[in-house]
Amino acid sequence: MSTSAPPRAVIYGCAGLRLTRAEQRFVARAQPWGAILFARNIDTPAQLRALTGDWRDAVGRNLPMLIDQEGGRVQRLRAPHWRDWMPALDQGMRARDPVRAMYLRGRLIAAELRAVGIDVNCAPLADIACERTHPILRNRCYGSDAASVAARARAMADGLRAGGVLPVLKHIPGQGRADLDSHVDLPQVDAAADLLAQSDFAPFRALADLPLAMSAHVVYAQIDPDAPATLSARMIALIRQDLGFDGLLMSDDISMQALRGPVAARARAALGAGCDLVLHCNGEMGEMAALADACPPLPPNAQARSARALAQRVRPDDADLDALRGEYDHLMAHA
Repeated sequence: MSTSAPPRAVIYGCAGLRLTRAEQRFVARAQPWGAILFARNIDTPAQLRALTGDWRDAVGRNLPMLIDQEGGRVQRLRAPHWRDWMPALDQGMRARDPVRAMYLRGRLIAAELRAVGIDVNCAPLADIACERTHPILRNRCYGSDAASVAARARAMADGLRAGGVLPVLKHIPGQGRADLDSHVDLPQVDAAADLLAQSDFAPFRALADLPLAMSAHVVYAQIDPDAPATLSARMIALIRQDLGFDGLLMSDDISMQALRGPVAARARAALGAGCDLVLHCNGEMGEMAALADACPPLPPNAQARSARALAQRVRPDDADLDALRGEYDHLMAHA
């Protein structure tokens, strides 16, 4: 099947190691913008290449294939087939050159992803670790001050792009002060708007040129006390205007328990607030069908952002991966 119509403003997961016939028929009709993979979808490199091929065959185009391969705890591809990475916060404290080490991490992860047909990685994180950061996020952060986080996140993004993988900046505009896990609760940050602008939001402003970003399911009470950023027109205006991000903006997983109500209502609220795409991860077909009705084809402004982002989906450079692995290991070795 081929189509010239714009894709729907949604990214779907799937249930298992291959697309079922029912899933193939559904995504052919629904035409999502992209697909995202999780540990439940991953066994071997050959199986994973087949699955990414299933998705592209079903929709009839080279749709973006996403994954959360941060390294550390949030890492879908693992040993024995793929390299295991230490948490980013630990890497930053240990590396002889933390910025270079993060570039190498991104470039080597990109090589593993491209080899199995994945071309978008939900990284880097530009959230700043602090005392109140919830443990679910803390050691995934790149540092505890805005300048270090921005430099390391830039390096990770550059490494991914050099390897032919698009980075997704998260969790915009900054989730580091959240002391609840947004998978199960709705965090609220009470810090003053000027403090947030100078600290938490600063790395995102420095990285506003990246092609894709993912919103935070967090209420910033001093800016919009009534809705988390994903559902807040005021917060998304801040992301666009104050932070200067004009790339393609996706929600964090719309099925997370930080949000309330049916998934279709959540999706409409996110798109109405200014998100370009709704991310849905659990592969549950009933919810996916509801989202197909709630998420229309991309409107012209989102189509333009999508085209700019996907134009950066280029072939990897010709780096010597063995040399890069050796350099990374040297940077991480104890002095």
